[in-house]
Amino acid sequence: MESNRQKKVSRLIQKELGEIFRKESLAHFEGKMISVTVVRISADLSLAKVYLSIFPTVSEETFSRLIFEKKRFIRYQLSQVIRNQVRIIPELVFYPDDSLDYIDNIDRILKS
Repeated sequence: MESNRQKKVSRLIQKELGEIFRKESLAHFEGKMISVTVVRISADLSLAKVYLSIFPTVSEETFSRLIFEKKRFIRYQLSQVIRNQVRIIPELVFYPDDSLDYIDNIDRILKS
């Protein structure tokens, strides 16, 4: 069960990361459209699990190359925006959100 503070911080991180990905997509992410679908934050607010949806869909290795190489840059950009609102800038752990692939798979199965 998440506390109100966890919910507020996760919404803040989701909103600000979405802006960062929107602004920096051409320069740092090969023009891919990256959206933040879910952010789950630990009870002590030091770790944020960030689920990303990338369009067009990319493989795991491309996801790793796109996101993990820029992890420090993303965290730094986030810290510049939220530094006055949180005490600790959380460590970011990125996961691919495969819910769209799952929906497409279900849709294909139902059509056949």
